[in-house]
Amino acid sequence: MIVGLTGGIGSGKSEVSRRFENLGIDVIDADVIAREVVGVDKPALKEIAEHFGQQILNVDETLNRSKLRELIFNDQSEKEWLEKLLHPIVRTETIAQLEHSKSAYQILSSPLLLETNQYELVDRILIVDADESLQISRAMTRDTNKPEQIKKIMATQMSRAERRSKADDIIENHGDLKNLDMQVEQLHNFYMDLIEK
Repeated sequence: MIVGLTGGIGSGKSEVSRRFENLGIDVIDADVIAREVVGVDKPALKEIAEHFGQQILNVDETLNRSKLRELIFNDQSEKEWLEKLLHPIVRTETIAQLEHSKSAYQILSSPLLLETNQYELVDRILIVDADESLQISRAMTRDTNKPEQIKKIMATQMSRAERRSKADDIIENHGDLKNLDMQVEQLHNFYMDLIEK
């Protein structure tokens, strides 16, 4: 069984992923894969540099993520170009990692699970939800982004209501970490029961 884990920026997906990993569950993280496929010497990074020019690279030849983010969030056609390049590469690597997983069930963590066709890879959809003001303050703390930048990112993501409507399971991440631990534990037990039936 593969559980697709998603949620808006700053909702707490990473905290939830960590807790499932602590319970012995393999978490395949599409964000991590997306960073790996644009590593130095990777074909995708070469294509990005050819398309956007050398200024998209840092001095050490790594991708300048903040510059790229700025470019694609201010130009829809550039965002579409990048997605067309990266989404198939990320999907192929994601499937490979899922196939090599050995835990009782797997979690596919992806911020774009529902916005792309990644949801086709999963059996259940788990949403981590938090109210928007909480999302903004968490994302500001974590990424040192300005609120306007975070709101732009949020505007490109599915709305909370729509995301929630597609969920099989929801973790309400408005409380403390003890509450989060309890919700993950309950879901883990529920998933284990499901796969044993």
